[in-house]
Amino acid sequence: MGEHCAVPIACDILIIGGTAGGTAAALAASEAGASVCLLEETDWLGGQLTVQGVCTPDENRYIESFGCTRRYSAFREAVRAHYRSEYGLSELGNAQQWLNVGSCWVSSLSYEPKIGAAILAEMIRPWQDAGNLHAYFRARAVGCTFAPDRPDRIDTVTAWREDGAELIFKPRIVLDATDTGELLPMCGAEGADWVVGAESRSETGEPDAPESARLDWVQPFTFPFAIDWSPATSETNLIEPPEDYSALRGLQKYHVIHGAITGVFAGRAPWWTYRRVLAAENFDDARVSADLAMINTAGNDYYGGNILGSEAGDPVRQAATLARARRAALGYLYWLQTECAREDGNGVGYPEFRLRREIFDTADGCSIRPYIRESRRIRAHRTILEQEIVVRDFGGAVCRGDLARAQFMSDSVGIGHYALDIHPNGHGEPNHFVPTRPFQIPLGALIPVRLENLLPACKNLGTTHLTNGAYRLHPIEWNVGESAALTAVFCLQADCLPGGIVESGRLRELQRFLLKEGVPLHWYVDVPITHPAFTAVQSVAALCEALGSEEDLLFRPDEPIAHEEWARWRKLPAGPHPRLPENFEGTRAAAIQFVHGVLSADNV
Repeated sequence: MGEHCAVPIACDILIIGGTAGGTAAALAASEAGASVCLLEETDWLGGQLTVQGVCTPDENRYIESFGCTRRYSAFREAVRAHYRSEYGLSELGNAQQWLNVGSCWVSSLSYEPKIGAAILAEMIRPWQDAGNLHAYFRARAVGCTFAPDRPDRIDTVTAWREDGAELIFKPRIVLDATDTGELLPMCGAEGADWVVGAESRSETGEPDAPESARLDWVQPFTFPFAIDWSPATSETNLIEPPEDYSALRGLQKYHVIHGAITGVFAGRAPWWTYRRVLAAENFDDARVSADLAMINTAGNDYYGGNILGSEAGDPVRQAATLARARRAALGYLYWLQTECAREDGNGVGYPEFRLRREIFDTADGCSIRPYIRESRRIRAHRTILEQEIVVRDFGGAVCRGDLARAQFMSDSVGIGHYALDIHPNGHGEPNHFVPTRPFQIPLGALIPVRLENLLPACKNLGTTHLTNGAYRLHPIEWNVGESAALTAVFCLQADCLPGGIVESGRLRELQRFLLKEGVPLHWYVDVPITHPAFTAVQSVAALCEALGSEEDLLFRPDEPIAHEEWARWRKLPAGPHPRLPENFEGTRAAAIQFVHGVLSADNV
């Protein structure tokens, strides 16, 4: 392969993939003092946040004050600070409490992909300068070896750089933060160590799993592209159709209205503003004279094959699939410019749509990497199931129903919330979008059944095909990566393996470490990370299913503590505590802080 690295590069943690989860992992682990190496195949950090063009993040309704980690919140704040400081905003833009420069309706945040990538690069820079973090761009892992005396422990990982250099790493813990779980086939066996596709109902007990396993049911991937509204250049906007446009049009059945979308520009939820990145009305700046929209819809989801699953084929076939998917995306733009029915009654086609190739600096204008919705997934100590998180299944049968939260997970290492969202694929699986209750990320879903020093840090944790549809979104993937990294740091400091944390009685110690690092573990939306009672609420919540009502997500910190509630808290974790008085006068926040102080003294 050309230049050979004869001396292995030793590090505490090797992170393979600069995805959203991988970037979060690198930030958390290096800030916590570990020596970290990060491999990324492109020049950009961020995965779906940047290089994949999903720069209107799919988040939750509480995201402005709760529902994400401290570091993810810092990224969001940096995005807004950039546009406030570097651009002239209009009165409308300046008036927004939570600036959304695209005024898109899928998210309360939007930004240009290059801006997101630059912000993430700036976020890791202090740890690079300090020597904690070494990032290797245009590099990918190609193989691994195992310790001679520990066949379940990864010893070295080999990577190839685009310039032909070979790199060998000798990490203590490895994080697979790739979008497709690329390390899993290198270090484990399909079925025993990792899975792909849809599990059968008999295996998972999920009401909406297929009767038989469907290894070809993998969510479709998408190549987003950016366009602006440019009537002045209509005569030159038209792109050349792909050579196989007719076949692609038949395959893709190009369309606009899908899901909540009501029309191109019409109705309550227009296609144009769905993932609009920049809204001209928010700016008083010559650089933003027209709207810029990122096109990532059912129209350019690719239905002609996948790069994972039983039908993916060898690398040559996968490359052909990716190339055809890029053409399918361009075919969608050509269809929009020439055949889409106009809502103004002027025939068909919107030649006003102009492809903005410089957004990604790619020759065809499509995203640098495809937006990947589904990965290979580890065989985990705990697999997250559909019935644990959905309000009702696809047929309407009650699962969590009116309960405020998903099933309680005492080994929580993070939180998330998004609908269970399944896009139709090319193998017969239909579209589904059903509500979930706010859920947790259990430690057991990060622990492989066999491999001792490997942790998933992206979409490859222990979900099923169905629950991946809820756990794959931006702040959740970020939380998975961050929690995996902090778990790795904890294990290095405590001289233990991830799989031994619960058995050794160190789970609460890990959870305290995560809380200190700004990772919420339980859903109490009125006690954010900055609240004085945050750590107390989160810590004590690990001991019981709810610290209050299950009818909502509130803790109500400023309300007086009720006698009955205090009596219940006194019994945590095992009977009335001798140092907790029979009565307590004060707010619920003060009461929980008192309980936490007593239990912390007992190391509970």
